[in-house]
Amino acid sequence: MINSKSKGKRGELMWAKFCREQGYDNVRRTAQFCGKTGDASDCVGLPYIYQEVKNVEHLNIHNAVAQAVRDSTAENKGNIPIVAHKKNRTSWLVTLRAEDFFTIYREFECSKSDTDG
Repeated sequence: MINSKSKGKRGELMWAKFCREQGYDNVRRTAQFCGKTGDASDCVGLPYIYQEVKNVEHLNIHNAVAQAVRDSTAENKGNIPIVAHKKNRTSWLVTLRAEDFFTIYREFECSKSDTDG
């Protein structure tokens, strides 16, 4: 049986690698080995996004989102909380609250209308 702490670490490293493959070269796992870094998120490097990473077969997504919201609020940085999650042999998924989705979508929509005009 795989230790859940090492599986979590592996998931965080895989998520950071995936983000870098998408062109976000600054994404990295927050170092936990020397104690707390001051960053509660599992990974950092996506501006304005609080990243909670889960690498589990059975995820209670509502609890995971609640944790991301709670922890992002505690950091008081105004970042949008997301949960990046995957099961073995599946693609990464990202879950966020609907109001946060529309915050992002409005920005996307504005950028599209700027280029259409």
